Amino acid sequence: MTTKNTSGPLKGIKVLELGTLIAGPFCARMLAEFGAEVIKIESPDGGDPIRKWRVLKDGTSLWWSVQSRNKKSLTLNMKHAQGREIARKLALEADIIIENYRPGVLEKWELGYEQLKAVDPSTIMVRLSGFGQTGPMKDLPGFGAIGESMGGLRYVSGHADRPPVRVGVSIGDSVAALHGVIGAMMALRHRDATGGKLKGEGQMVDVALYESVFNLMESLVPEFDHAGVVRERTGGSLPGIVPSNTYTTKDGENIVIAGNGDAIFKRLVLAMGRIDLAGNPELERNDGRVKHTQMIDDAIQAWCDTQTIDSALEVLKAADVPAGKIYSVRDMMTDPQFLAREMFEQHQFADGTPVKLPAISPKLSATPGHTKWLGPTLGQHNDEVLQSLGYSADAIAAMKQNGVL
Repeated sequence: MTTKNTSGPLKGIKVLELGTLIAGPFCARMLAEFGAEVIKIESPDGGDPIRKWRVLKDGTSLWWSVQSRNKKSLTLNMKHAQGREIARKLALEADIIIENYRPGVLEKWELGYEQLKAVDPSTIMVRLSGFGQTGPMKDLPGFGAIGESMGGLRYVSGHADRPPVRVGVSIGDSVAALHGVIGAMMALRHRDATGGKLKGEGQMVDVALYESVFNLMESLVPEFDHAGVVRERTGGSLPGIVPSNTYTTKDGENIVIAGNGDAIFKRLVLAMGRIDLAGNPELERNDGRVKHTQMIDDAIQAWCDTQTIDSALEVLKAADVPAGKIYSVRDMMTDPQFLAREMFEQHQFADGTPVKLPAISPKLSATPGHTKWLGPTLGQHNDEVLQSLGYSADAIAAMKQNGVL
């Protein structure tokens, strides 16, 4: 049986996080969860704005406890020359630098990729921005909502007769962050294969929010280029694949039923008692069913009108038809699958108040992720980080006095 190493697969990797809010910090968060030492630079004047977003406890966001777990918080006034000097030292020590400022900001601070690469060719920098480091839009401010819109996601989200809707989380930022993690791991692998820190070949990982969303858009491009098809909004259904939709049971719950496989469709309609649909040759294959989408959806909804969520799931499970309730967080917290997979971690705040956090994904069998501490207080690791750079207690005190920290 494999012994789990809770120090994580990225133990010994140093990461410098320069940025705020979601995309860059989420990217760095995942590296911290798997053992990297992540030093997050924050402004002394309040720190990362996400500290004050959504539901707060004692003035600090509950989101912060997740987004910045395992990170070290260092306050630096980047308008101060000594603050920029410290950041540069940390950048040249780091294995990976993650930043999500507008293109050009780091260059003004002498922290740009080319500037650092001139000193250390093995520099790896993950740059997350709205539109990338090149192109006519590179200098524009980029937010997840814009990336989701430009990348195509919002156009296909919602109902055909209504304006597009957003997903209920910051999906554009989060998808960009995941692309940043993938890019960082590829770049680290290449650096180590070509000589390692100081000797190997580093590179810039250029992540644009809109391109990260665009990367998810399946066959959108060839469908338009080859067939002139513009995929439109289809509500809860899966376009061109029938039946796969969201239905409502008689107790007001929402259920997803995916009966789009040919054999699955037959099992579904037989379980519903619709022998007529099971025996209809026009409905045997998907291309035939697509022509009768509304009729099939109406039949399934009529059946759901007679079922509670539990009875519907029981019938469909017995018929081996993929189906699932649409979960709220309340459903998740008591669900046997979530609990069996240990998808919640029990922690406590500094005052002893208990709190659950989402567990770390993905699950690695030998070197799983691990929560060492919740999001730090502002500047909690100032002394530790600066002492590791060789600054004395007196020097640190002077920096505090001079407004550097």
